[in-house]
Amino acid sequence: MPSVTLEVEVPSKFPAEQVFKTFSQFDRIAPKVKPEVFKSIETVEGNGDVGTIKIFTFGDAVPFTTGKYKVDALDVSNHTYSYSFIEGDNLLGILDSINYHVKVVPSSDGGSVFKQTVIYNYKGDEKLPEEILKKEKELYEDTYKAIEAYAVAHQ
Repeated sequence: MPSVTLEVEVPSKFPAEQVFKTFSQFDRIAPKVKPEVFKSIETVEGNGDVGTIKIFTFGDAVPFTTGKYKVDALDVSNHTYSYSFIEGDNLLGILDSINYHVKVVPSSDGGSVFKQTVIYNYKGDEKLPEEILKKEKELYEDTYKAIEAYAVAHQ
């Protein structure tokens, strides 16, 4: 199955543990800071651990309405989290799945770097245009920054 990979890195002045803890509240924070993108995120099966299934309802700023994802891996002590979108119109009819791998890495200045690898797994030969992939990367970066700003404001 052909695939395309995006790499997102956002530096933070906050320690890795704090950034990971904030990111783990994505379901609650993202609809508050980016309601035009994330209308709601609902857990439909599980408790957040591996195997948990969640339904995203997307906002008007994106060209799709729903996505279903599954938690693939979670390692709090190493600040890593992996999940995959497995169903929904966010797969645009051309994707089999989208895999996300998040790792928050400590940096030498006491802060950290939020790293996210996104792998788009295609069903066939049709691919997302580079322009859309660029917008996706910007959206991931902007969403992370908005979540971090929200966490700082609500400590």
